[in-house]
Amino acid sequence: MGVCGGMPIAVQAVRAKRIPQWKIEEVEELTRLLRKYPTLLIVDLTNTPTAQLQRIKRRLEKKVGERIVMRVAKNTLMKIALRRAGVDPKPLEPYLTGTNLFIFTDMNPFEVALILDKVYATAPAKPGDKAPSEIVLPAGDTGFKPGPIMSVFGKLRVPIRVQGGTIWIAKDTRVAKPGDEISPELASVLQKLGIEPIIVKLKLKVGFERGVVIPGESLKLDLDEYKSMVAEAHMSALKVGVEIAYPEPEILKLTIPLAVRRAFALAAEAGYITPDNAEYVIRLAIARSMAVAAALGDTAKELGIEVAAAAPGPETVKAKEEEEAEEEGEEKEERKEASEEQLAAGLESLFGF
Repeated sequence: MGVCGGMPIAVQAVRAKRIPQWKIEEVEELTRLLRKYPTLLIVDLTNTPTAQLQRIKRRLEKKVGERIVMRVAKNTLMKIALRRAGVDPKPLEPYLTGTNLFIFTDMNPFEVALILDKVYATAPAKPGDKAPSEIVLPAGDTGFKPGPIMSVFGKLRVPIRVQGGTIWIAKDTRVAKPGDEISPELASVLQKLGIEPIIVKLKLKVGFERGVVIPGESLKLDLDEYKSMVAEAHMSALKVGVEIAYPEPEILKLTIPLAVRRAFALAAEAGYITPDNAEYVIRLAIARSMAVAAALGDTAKELGIEVAAAAPGPETVKAKEEEEAEEEGEEKEERKEASEEQLAAGLESLFGF
């Protein structure tokens, strides 16, 4: 056995490979959490400021309590913990890069994604950042003493005045629209005024629930779209239920009137008349007879068939009846008898009775 500096080389190698106690404890804790909670989410912390991360974590803990546990851990330690918990780490290896926050929970990963989308922290703007929304400098005392900063306000086109020894913004002024690049001057003014326009949210890489890997982009739900899809599915199911007369009160309210209408239509087609459907059958027969007569055109007149004109309004009918009641009385009776004969013939030709 070789000796180096009075210590055997093998002993030195063992000591060099000795694992720090904190790593052992971290793996044990991660393993315990993986066994306790069915859902694991991996969050990308790249470019996430520590101060904003701490704020978001506090808000999440306040919102969901002990239902989630968050830990920042090394990816190598998480791989070891996954193996110890009986989980194959290979499906998650593409996501175990960079700096990550691991969220352990008994909640559905889609539910967690919705919560994360609503929980955020604000951050100061840096030159070159894009405005996430409209940025407005509020009217009032800035607390700044008159000096070079007045030219900065002028460059930003912010109306100001000096009052009581300080600079006042004359009115609420929009200094950036959504998507505008924030200039160094604007970033400086916003920071001095304590305005933090940048929205910081946690960026989900992946969700992992009971062996199922769900990429982060698939965890984002458009609730309005899903509401529309559910409503459409409900209507489709309702239509199927009505067609098969599924015995549910909500469906039967639609099925029974539909069945009655279809029965009337079938009776009319078959020429089957009952006291209940007689009016419907006769009206349909008249309508069809008039349609046939109209289609014949001049031929109908040659055959002695008159096509009824569109019914005049109530006032016109009343005036006409008053003027022509006496001289057309007998003619109306004759037309009535003729029309009844035509109706009988029409019914016979349409329905075979």
